[in-house]
Order: sequence, then structure tokens, then C-alpha cells
Amino acid sequence: MKLVRLAKEEEGVGISAGAHLAGVNSAMLMQNHGFLASINGIVSLALLYRIPLLLLISYRGHWGEKDPWQTQGGLATEPLLRALSIPIWHLNTPTDITRRIKDAQTLAHASLHPVAVLLSRELMWEE
Repeated sequence: MKLVRLAKEEEGVGISAGAHLAGVNSAMLMQNHGFLASINGIVSLALLYRIPLLLLISYRGHWGEKDPWQTQGGLATEPLLRALSIPIWHLNTPTDITRRIKDAQTLAHASLHPVAVLLSRELMWEE
């Protein structure tokens, strides 16, 4: 596995698309505000050219969110994923991580389409 750090999440769409064209699997890890910032790349590159993307999105701004600046993005994440016909899976427990990410990667490649795994507060944050 190779970690590639980016300044902007939209850059990850291009890097992941290039990895796919080179025969390499990739996954993009971002907050949901990063997903919102990368929608142009997802629509104009991944959806248009049928590039599979595995989007691992930390689900900020949802139930239990304490930071008010995260809430608007949290409210928009699922409706926008549905509007783009991107399949969604909520990952809530650590025991499901390996299987669900593998399943999501398989679906992305079989459908040549982005797939989103929303990483819940229960999974990502310690209270």
C-alpha cells in the first residue's frame, strides 16, 4: 500500500483514475466536506469515463456531531451521493471493515462506478 497525501481531495480523483488506468487499485479517504469539494472531478472524470472509485468518507456533521461547521456538509452528503447514483454503505463497527471495504472495491470495479463507504462516528472517534 502506498499513501499519497494531497492538498485537495479533488486531486485524488485524478490520481485514482490514473491508478485505475495503470491497473492499480486505489481508495480515497476524506471527510465528507472533501467529498463535496471533489464532486466536479467525480462527475467530469470518474462518472463520464466509467472509472471505479472507492470513496472512504468520514461522516462528519451527522448524529452526535458537536462541531456546528460540520453539520451542513453532513446533511448534504447522502442526498448528493444518491443524486449521483453512487452506492452507499454505512460502516459502523470495526469487525465489518475488511469485508465491507473489499465488497465496495469489488462493486466499484464490477460496475465501473464510484462507491462510497461512510465511516460513522462510532468507528472513527473516541468520546
